[in-house]
Amino acid sequence: MEENNSKNNSHFAPTPFSQTYFHGTKANLKIGDFIEVGFSSNYGQRKNAKYIFLTATLDAAIWGAELAFGEGRERIYLVEPTGLIEDDPDLTDKKFPGNPTKSYRSQFPFKVVGEVSIWQGHPPEQVRAMKEGLAALKEKGINSLNEE
Repeated sequence: MEENNSKNNSHFAPTPFSQTYFHGTKANLKIGDFIEVGFSSNYGQRKNAKYIFLTATLDAAIWGAELAFGEGRERIYLVEPTGLIEDDPDLTDKKFPGNPTKSYRSQFPFKVVGEVSIWQGHPPEQVRAMKEGLAALKEKGINSLNEE
């Protein structure tokens, strides 16, 4: 009688406990590409990014895509971090203590493993209000903790 090896292969199957991460952007990427630090930031003063960002919530990724600079199509990618991630202090220290948005940053690349092709953006007036709020902060000289 042949032995069932399903237990031996169970570590290869996704589990309900696997964390899914998203990255919202206007960059046109392919599965297998890596998102890395060192390119112009999509936010703030557009300096070379010291960090890259990911989130465990689709809503935060949608905001990332909607607020990104550029003329490209808004996209949301499924990504896998290749190294350590930490809370994004712009959101967890300043706006949402405890990180309810599940927003993180890293200096290690993220591998693109998929794309969310169907998603609902925020209402245009809500996006406009968010962009106006970010512009007001910039005018006051309040910058991202990620650009220090």
